[in-house]
Amino acid sequence: MEKWDYYSHLLLNAERERQPLSPLTELDSTLTVNDAYQIQLRTIEQKMKEGHRIVGKKIGLTSVAMQQLLGVDQPDYGHLLDNMVVEDGGTVPWERVMQPKVEAEVAFVLKRDLVGPRVTMLDVLQATDYIVPALEIVDSRIADWKIRLADTVADNASSGLYVLGEKRVPVHSVDIAQIGMALYRNGEVANTGVGAAALGHPAFCVAWLANKLYEYGKELRAGEIVLSGALSAAVNAEPGDFFSARFAHLGEVRVQFAP
Repeated sequence: MEKWDYYSHLLLNAERERQPLSPLTELDSTLTVNDAYQIQLRTIEQKMKEGHRIVGKKIGLTSVAMQQLLGVDQPDYGHLLDNMVVEDGGTVPWERVMQPKVEAEVAFVLKRDLVGPRVTMLDVLQATDYIVPALEIVDSRIADWKIRLADTVADNASSGLYVLGEKRVPVHSVDIAQIGMALYRNGEVANTGVGAAALGHPAFCVAWLANKLYEYGKELRAGEIVLSGALSAAVNAEPGDFFSARFAHLGEVRVQFAP
């Protein structure tokens, strides 16, 4: 068994058994970011064999603070599968998550393919059908979120679940970089953010993603959802918590965790 397959197997078992594992970078100090993307692809391929399908992508590490924390100078990405979506206002059973945190971000829904390597922000805006408010429930199969870049990339960019708001907004009707956001936990403001927090503009993050995917022979497809990156820090979730995010021009999106 190749090491990529072996580490994918470890992550899949951790998820199925809800038992976080030690950082892969501690198990293998030679693990590179390219190795990590290959591990991620092995995991996604296995889930597709089990009947799931890819519905989009998520972008992580879009804030300078998070990049500095992990000692990197670019974002990362993961895959969204059809079983990761939670309806707006829905309830997440606690057994579906392990170490959840909640982030608020802008989601892009594409009407045209985006194929690297020279995708620009303008290309992204022209290829976008609409944007919606979103909550991403990030999660980690690595114990205590003790992650380095290769750990989170291998772990599908710490993807968990996601929620899309119901209001669909044409991309050219708002200045996405200036959209303000407030994230609430149990009715109290947990943090605030603005579109520009995602590397200056959420569409820049989507352009980065399209160009990064090209390196692995992949592309963004029409109809896919792209979570463009958190507008503020992730907030820890506990059983019974209720989260909502309110965005200027985009409306609200909500999710509840079962007690």
